[in-house]
Amino acid sequence: MTREYTEITVIGGDKTGIVAKVTNLLFERGINIEDIDQAVRDGVFRMTLHADTSGMVCTEATLRDALAELGERMDVDVQVRFPADRETKRIAVLVTRESHCLEALFEARTAGELDADISVVIGNHDDLRPLADEHGVPFHDVGDEKGSPDEAELLRLLDEYDTDLVVLARYIRILSPNVVFRYEDRIINVHPSLLPSFPGAAAYRQAREAGVRIAGVTAHYVTTDLDQGPIITQRAFDVPDDASVAALKERGQPLEAEALLEAVKLHLDDAVSVHRGRTSLRDGVDGSAYRLGLGDVETPDGPVDGLDAALDGATETDAGDTEDDAEPRPTSGN
Repeated sequence: MTREYTEITVIGGDKTGIVAKVTNLLFERGINIEDIDQAVRDGVFRMTLHADTSGMVCTEATLRDALAELGERMDVDVQVRFPADRETKRIAVLVTRESHCLEALFEARTAGELDADISVVIGNHDDLRPLADEHGVPFHDVGDEKGSPDEAELLRLLDEYDTDLVVLARYIRILSPNVVFRYEDRIINVHPSLLPSFPGAAAYRQAREAGVRIAGVTAHYVTTDLDQGPIITQRAFDVPDDASVAALKERGQPLEAEALLEAVKLHLDDAVSVHRGRTSLRDGVDGSAYRLGLGDVETPDGPVDGLDAALDGATETDAGDTEDDAEPRPTSGN
């Protein structure tokens, strides 16, 4: 039976005693911690707890108040999300100047394809305000004249609109750990390359200069490591010999919108889980309902040149293992 756990996130300056005080508060209220993870980046501490609150000896409101009071005393921010809080999901879309991904999200919303509401669009420039206005969605510009965002205002808006999922629809800015830690596994970005190749800026130019024959796009969860978060969806396309950077971008942009929209749907459907930096479909999810691969690509059964000869000389323990595709073996347990 699948349980729905309460998620508790603690963010603040790194200091001793945070973990002990939070876990002790939960223990005193009959709450069982099922999973705990913590990290520190650039002096910012983050702890995420998943707890079974079904047997707690207090109300949800009392627990929220107690954690908020504890957070004030420790000068940290404590967020609590009960299972019922996730029944109505709200999306905040972050944008810069490119409209194609935002347009795809609005079209899906109009068609009833998203099991959520796009509650706000936040930009670091004002260019896409008319598009948001056209669809009746509030728009806020948090950037200065150079496009540098006010992250304090960004966080305030995400909280004001009760954001469940942050979607970076070609938002050309790096989010700090102060933002990423608060929305771990709840920020989705689309990057114009087949990650892990060509991370960072000017990905289409990187691909052209590298002379690749196949380029593509990737939608992934955002982590504090640039363009290294768990991959959700990818799309690929052929690169002609004479293709310019502009031509690559023209081919890639529709796929950016498609991959991002699919990743958002997978997340909203709770169809993917994240473990050790990788995503996988949850048990019972019908993968045929999603276009997770490259399309109608056939993989031949054989022949594979040299494989039989290689296996002839292999022992039982190493047969089939290669540096690229070997799966870790279970230990004996002794």
